[in-house]
Amino acid sequence: MTKRAKGTYHLISLGCPKNLVDSESMAQILNREGYIPASNPEDAAFLIVNTCGFLKAAREEAIMVLTDLASEKLPWQKLIAAGCMTELHRDEILEAVPGIDGLIGTRRWMDILDLIKEMDDKRQQIPYTYFPEVSTVGQDEKGTNRAAVQGGSAYLKIADGCRRSCAYCMIPLIKGNLVSRPVEKILRDAKTLQDIGMKEIILIAQDITDYGHDLNMRDGITTLLENILKEASDIPWIRLMYTFPGYVTEPLIQLMHDQPQILPYLDMPLQHA
Repeated sequence: MTKRAKGTYHLISLGCPKNLVDSESMAQILNREGYIPASNPEDAAFLIVNTCGFLKAAREEAIMVLTDLASEKLPWQKLIAAGCMTELHRDEILEAVPGIDGLIGTRRWMDILDLIKEMDDKRQQIPYTYFPEVSTVGQDEKGTNRAAVQGGSAYLKIADGCRRSCAYCMIPLIKGNLVSRPVEKILRDAKTLQDIGMKEIILIAQDITDYGHDLNMRDGITTLLENILKEASDIPWIRLMYTFPGYVTEPLIQLMHDQPQILPYLDMPLQHA
């Protein structure tokens, strides 16, 4: 194994933009520590798949990707499953992918480096699993920017988890309860995106209209938007994604009407019987 190969990783992100932001943040942590991203899986010591587990089709895709990587990986390579599927279906992953070396859940994605170092330091025959009971989502982000750039647009995550128990949704079981990011951290990330020339910021969370409830903020998303408009005033467009109809307030509607930077767009879930 070359020195270069030992410090390399290949990261595959499956599923939604929220997963993509987590993947980008994991990459930031590894890059900062000196790990080098590899374009091809065969050139990486660590193969990381950030899975989606929300729908059956997404779980099948994750198993397929993991199985393909496991069948091709060399003895010195380590395969890690991260993301939503690992929270509820870790036994299914372990059974379907015998070559898996480690699993880490959505609530401690920021500990990816700790898992990799432990796998490097110790050699054990059974897969490493990293699922601490305490979630540090939104609290300990290891100094990462919680954004994923896609061309001239960027997804900016403002919260994680959900405090609802909708019959049609597994998110609270996968992600845990609502944890809103502090306003100052979001503003820092928005300003950074403005400074690198982003034309559009897309705010994302499991439910952005519930932002700030756990911080004792009233109509938190409206307050946050007002602050973003002040701190990142040169961003031409701000888009709101993943909203809950019952929390779209009159002040939010009024702000969207008054501020042309906020696009007249609301993305929300619909359930059918």
